[in-house]
Amino acid sequence: MTERGRRRRRLVANLAFAILFIAACAAWFVALRPAPLGGPATYVIVRGVSMEPTYHAGDLVIVRRRPDYRVGDIVAYTIPADEVGGGLSVIHRIVGGSRDTGFETKGDNNAASDPWRPTLGQIEGTAWLVLPKTGAILSSLRAPITLASFAAAAAVAMVIYRQGGQEEPEHRRRAEQRTAERHSDGRVPARSSTTSGSG
Repeated sequence: MTERGRRRRRLVANLAFAILFIAACAAWFVALRPAPLGGPATYVIVRGVSMEPTYHAGDLVIVRRRPDYRVGDIVAYTIPADEVGGGLSVIHRIVGGSRDTGFETKGDNNAASDPWRPTLGQIEGTAWLVLPKTGAILSSLRAPITLASFAAAAAVAMVIYRQGGQEEPEHRRRAEQRTAERHSDGRVPARSSTTSGSG
């Protein structure tokens, strides 16, 4: 393949990658953008065993808001701040109630219903997509020891990079010096000769 053909191939590959990247970003913006950023999605990490066998601890569930919910929907809601566990997110199934009186929810693995009755405004959304064990990975990435490890690795990499950048001119100077010495050793000095004669 000629150089022109290789350039054309690289250009097509880069263009295809750019199109796929833009499409992925657009899909994320429309369907998966988190609610704090004005999007329709909320990300909930499953904790405990109350939703087994449907969900397991460490699963990441993406929920999306709907105008209304009905019995059988798995929804996420936030426990009211003035109650025990206030501020925590719960993801359980609706088993009764209504938007007017509050919904009755229960974990699939629980014998009794939840003590809370989330209203329509307190529900963050209904389950839309589950990513098994992804929540556990995200939680570990946010752990202090993990963040400290990443920070240490980044610091070491930066030090190595800076040292490499400082040593490069020295290596180059030594290489140039050796090259000059080799040229000097191979050079034959010019000799001048004079011829004298008598006439």
